Amino acid sequence: MFLPLHANNPITFPFYSKTSSTMNKGAPIKVFSGTNSKYLAEKICKSLNCELGKMNIQHFADGEFAVSYEESIRGCYVYLVQSTFPNTDNLMELLLMIDAAKRASAYKVIAVIPYFGWARQDRKDKPRVSIGAKLIADLLSVAGIDRLITMDLHADQIQGFFDVPVDHLYASTIFVKYIKENLLTKDFVIATPDVGGSKRAGSYSKHLEVPLVLCHKSRERANTVNEMTVIGDVNGKDVLIVDDMADTAGTLTKAAEIMITAGAKSVRAMVSHGILSDPASETVENSALTELIITDSIPYKKSCTKIKVLSIADLFADTINRVYKNESISSQYLI
Repeated sequence: MFLPLHANNPITFPFYSKTSSTMNKGAPIKVFSGTNSKYLAEKICKSLNCELGKMNIQHFADGEFAVSYEESIRGCYVYLVQSTFPNTDNLMELLLMIDAAKRASAYKVIAVIPYFGWARQDRKDKPRVSIGAKLIADLLSVAGIDRLITMDLHADQIQGFFDVPVDHLYASTIFVKYIKENLLTKDFVIATPDVGGSKRAGSYSKHLEVPLVLCHKSRERANTVNEMTVIGDVNGKDVLIVDDMADTAGTLTKAAEIMITAGAKSVRAMVSHGILSDPASETVENSALTELIITDSIPYKKSCTKIKVLSIADLFADTINRVYKNESISSQYLI
């Protein structure tokens, strides 16, 4: 993909034609993707009305792989779309893509990481553990990114681990519209699966002008909920649990069970990142949840009648467009 910019041939993106202005003069823009985020990068490029850049990732018998760009990127703004979901090959691919772009004389390298892995390791919560999120931030910085575009970090303070600009988007831009069009009723309440998510849930509650319910949980160990208590009235209510991610889905399904027992009419959950490690899909299917709504920040390839996937492609395409044109992205932040 090659999109030259000059006075007589400006880039225009039809998806944003109502608000687009002439592009900045200067370097062209190119979008590339790692292996497992290609599904999302293609949607982003469709929204931007451009082609996905050509690159080759060659795998070797010993598990190593090599990255090469199959077109010139000299002097270009290079956007690299790659979430760092399991396994770690996705992160390594991204690091090699960044390094190759810098060595190929790209003007700017912008990492587009819808799901930023290791974000749950944002602090020392017990002695002698690593702060994984800081390590990944250092790796990306040393590799040579000039900017990061990501969404719904597990902890907002992770932005401070970077010494380059970070555009931190929120799936609420997509979720609020879906809630208003499909879920909002007179008995609607917002819930949080744990006290740590109370700020996020409180923002939804305030914006939608509906009550807020809290859950308090304790864990035996990681990914295993030991005990949960509901704080608030859910009797006769349509409950929506909001969270940033679902891994084993144990917390969400446990909360749904308790709320149904407490008299809730229905319980749905809405999370930004559907990690859904096995056997999460089966757990959700057999749970009291009416529906689990996720985004495509991580590809969902399993089968579950209760899971609905909303795309973030237009959100990221719009942000890429605005960042490239040096326009404000504050309108993206509904709540």
